[in-house]
Amino acid sequence: MPFYESIVIARQDVSATQVETLTDEFTNYLTEAGGTIGRREYWGLKSLSYRIKKNRKGHYVLLNYDAPSEAVQEMERNMRLSEDILRYMTIRMEDIPEGPSVVMQRRDERDSRDSRGDRGDRGDRGPRRDYRGDSDDAPVAEAKSSEGDE
Repeated sequence: MPFYESIVIARQDVSATQVETLTDEFTNYLTEAGGTIGRREYWGLKSLSYRIKKNRKGHYVLLNYDAPSEAVQEMERNMRLSEDILRYMTIRMEDIPEGPSVVMQRRDERDSRDSRGDRGDRGDRGPRRDYRGDSDDAPVAEAKSSEGDE
């Protein structure tokens, strides 16, 4: 059986638990037809690049699976019928990748980054210039006097 990867975007006003039940329904179509689910990731509520059906955000779900093509067609048919699904995309893969997806790896890296430390230290840069006239380096507007005014 071929390997597939599907990304599903659900409406923003649907709760995360409802997205999980939708995903369960779609994976049931695959497993009942003899397929196996390799990876299932909920990426969370993310902003869309453009509005889709008046939605600015969507719940993203990634599925990697091994299933017959008839099961994939049935799953996609039910996705089209569901009003809670904004978009979906299914592609055929050579194999199911191991480990977390790139989106989940970035989320893990975000947690392990070093803190920025004390923001008072400017490092190799000098102090900030204040252009309001408080510092010696600030440009000063000089009053021009004409010789005939005195």
